[in-house]
Amino acid sequence: MRHAVRAIIVKDDQLLVMDRDKFGVKYCALVGGGIDPGETAEQALMRELSEETSLTVGESRVVIVEDAGQIYGMQYIYLCQYVGGEPMLSPESEEYAINALGQNLYTPKWLPIADLPTTNFLPKELKQVLIDHIVSGWPIEPIELTIED
Repeated sequence: MRHAVRAIIVKDDQLLVMDRDKFGVKYCALVGGGIDPGETAEQALMRELSEETSLTVGESRVVIVEDAGQIYGMQYIYLCQYVGGEPMLSPESEEYAINALGQNLYTPKWLPIADLPTTNFLPKELKQVLIDHIVSGWPIEPIELTIED
């Protein structure tokens, strides 16, 4: 089963998201990606953030463990302290190269938290957990979430 990491980063009442246009299907998701062989989840998180956002983050902790089914696997979702930078893809990233082809686009951006309820954010189950906890806070133990295929 695939294992991946995702990041929740909030700055000035905005959530960092990856704005996607996947062959005409438009939605937002959290930034992140797969854990490579030999890599810890924390190492994968730092690598993915470097590739997909160019942001600097401080402390991070797992706040959601998501079972996203056979295709997407287990997702470890970290709440990360924003330190600095503006979101942009690294020119060395796979996403940057894919964007150059023009049909499967990745754009990291800040989304106002107030817009989250009306944004096409996937998966929808995760969107609801974010709405419920971004402002009110996160429990000490990670939330366990199962995504229906």
